Amino acid sequence: MRDLFNRLNNTGFEVDISTFSKANLHRSQKPFQEIYQKLNKLVQNKFSKKLHDKYAICPIDSTIITLTSKLLWVLGHHQVKLFSSLNLATGSPSDNFINFGHEHDYKFGSKMMSNLPINAVGVMDRGFAGLKFIQELVQEKKYFVLRIKNNWKLEFEDSTGLVKVGASDDAQAYRVINFCDLETKTEFRLVTNLPASGDAAVSDDELRDIYRLRWGVELLWKFLKMHLKLDKLITKNVNGITIQIYVSLIAYLILQIVSIPTQWGYKLLDKLRYLQSCMCQKISYVHWFEEIMFC
Repeated sequence: MRDLFNRLNNTGFEVDISTFSKANLHRSQKPFQEIYQKLNKLVQNKFSKKLHDKYAICPIDSTIITLTSKLLWVLGHHQVKLFSSLNLATGSPSDNFINFGHEHDYKFGSKMMSNLPINAVGVMDRGFAGLKFIQELVQEKKYFVLRIKNNWKLEFEDSTGLVKVGASDDAQAYRVINFCDLETKTEFRLVTNLPASGDAAVSDDELRDIYRLRWGVELLWKFLKMHLKLDKLITKNVNGITIQIYVSLIAYLILQIVSIPTQWGYKLLDKLRYLQSCMCQKISYVHWFEEIMFC
């Protein structure tokens, strides 16, 4: 964004970052949200790959973007959290939530799970773990794979093969598996409501692999921050920051659906580099967009 301002200034248009920030103070978020939703539908229609042709794996996590402006510090905002669920069946973020504050992740677990598509499996780390949250997901029949803390009390039930989770007298029983990372000597305990038998059964090994897929959302954060400059916020107000986050997500979805010459590659980074090279060659973005539309 800063490079774009420099290029505009070199062409004779005097544009300041502060002017851009002030303009975003009262700009409506609705157009950006609508563009994001329409692009998301296009991506979902283009790609689809599900486990057992039924389950869409959706890792859920949050990333922190530090706010360095003293103007925001005065308002009590030192960071912004972006919660996202990455639908691995389509390759696109299926839902996003922006929060200015320091609240714990588990407070927003229900909100993120409620917006998942049918037969989606929410994959979450220990930050979302809570006994009440697990009970809600089971009652609402929302599929999940959730890592729980290793100090939680577990009691095996011989009659059902399930495991009671928690120390209370009315502790509920769930399907629990555990595995160990030999390199780090770390134990992982996972609780889930995915079936262990039937036509769409999920084995213990598949549950382990599903949890490992949670790393996909971390790669999303890495790409957004490193290449789409998600953590380089140039606006100095809450509304502008929200818009800039949506713009980064929109750019990510555009890279998902755009096609480039095969000699450039097929990865998202290859597409980004191709578009960046075209932006440097074309003087007029208007004529360049026309070429893209009719190519």
